[in-house]
Amino acid sequence: MSYETAANLLKRRGVSVESIAEIVYKLQKPYNPHLQLSECEESVIAVLRKREVQYTLYTGIALDELAERRLLPQPLQAIMEADESLYGVDETLALGITNVYGMIGLTSFGYLDKEKVGIIRTLNNKKSEIHVFLDDLVAGLAAAASARIAHAGQNAHEYAADSDQGEPAG
Repeated sequence: MSYETAANLLKRRGVSVESIAEIVYKLQKPYNPHLQLSECEESVIAVLRKREVQYTLYTGIALDELAERRLLPQPLQAIMEADESLYGVDETLALGITNVYGMIGLTSFGYLDKEKVGIIRTLNNKKSEIHVFLDDLVAGLAAAASARIAHAGQNAHEYAADSDQGEPAG
């Protein structure tokens, strides 16, 4: 699998890199007033280039597509069709993406999972297709890309510089 394959797989399911970058922008703009949407797109692409992210996407999307074709065994098929609220495997899979960039990704994922921002809301509300996994995977991608930007931001560098000064050696 490659970045191109992952991006095309998302696109086939109605999700563009740009739509994920818009969520990243909304998450990070309050903390980075000079942030550009293009930086958010670059961050999403960087996350999508990670092999473990690609495998996670492939797995979740395959399960959504199999459920749409009614090819899953029961009771999993019924759980997927109902988008059962206690079925947390979708969130668990998506958390694998957020964990690539630490706790800030986790808190952003929780916010996105609750608020259903942007394309996440569209996927969640689209009843003609099954997106049990995809909406959470997109939230995971956006949260990870957002955390990636936060880790590279000016404040992160200032904190690192502050912690380096005054630290006792050894």
